[in-house]
Amino acid sequence: MPDPADLSAAVDHLADRFRAMPQSRLLGAVPGHPSRAAAGLALARLLAAGAQLLEEGAAAAPRELPDAGAFAVGDQIAVAGHDLAVALHDAGNDEAAAALLAEAAAAVGELAGLVG
Repeated sequence: MPDPADLSAAVDHLADRFRAMPQSRLLGAVPGHPSRAAAGLALARLLAAGAQLLEEGAAAAPRELPDAGAFAVGDQIAVAGHDLAVALHDAGNDEAAAALLAEAAAAVGELAGLVG
């Protein structure tokens, strides 16, 4: 299984990019989302859902990461991404965890490409 530390590094880089964005860029539309902030929140929610799945199992009632505003998106990506990386590390060499890591890494890469 790839190293979850690679996911953490990619998440850190993307989160820093969001934290440095001016309001005009955060609120600017990107394909598939009304704004970069909305796209970032969607990613943070995906990462948080993956961590919850690994930590609590599929039977757990899903919880959605709240919308804390455009200026919090970088922090939400960082926290959710790190939570997922820890959960992936704890899962070990599990096929489902490997698939989840691949999905998360692809989503982080895709958003990095969208936000420019």
